[in-house]
Amino acid sequence: MTRCAFIIDRALPPGLIANTAAALSMTLGKLRPDLVGCDLEDADGVGHSGITTIVMPILVSDAEALRTLRRNAAEREAEGLGVIGMTDVAQRAKSYDDYRRRLAATRQEELRYLGLCLHGPAALVRSLTGSLPLLK
Repeated sequence: MTRCAFIIDRALPPGLIANTAAALSMTLGKLRPDLVGCDLEDADGVGHSGITTIVMPILVSDAEALRTLRRNAAEREAEGLGVIGMTDVAQRAKSYDDYRRRLAATRQEELRYLGLCLHGPAALVRSLTGSLPLLK
């Protein structure tokens, strides 16, 4: 069974929390189109695009814990865990080309993670995120 969780830095302002979750969701949809349901119609025949077929909680953590979680999650990728990160480098970039250049010039230890999306086997995702609180 597949599980997904978004983990966002609780210190971010609401707009950046929303932006981070949206950016992570876009990448998740690209990587895992199987998690998006088919298009549907309502009783009036109006079409509605497919949405997620799984629950996607938004959890919170702090910047240092996100860095640690990213490192721990990367060690589990061979077990089927997917890891998507949104960093300060991406947030500051003015275009994707700008992001590409900035990221290529930034070492891993210099990145500040604004949020992560972990997806894959439910037990694995839960083992890494089970103690984190929901965004309120």
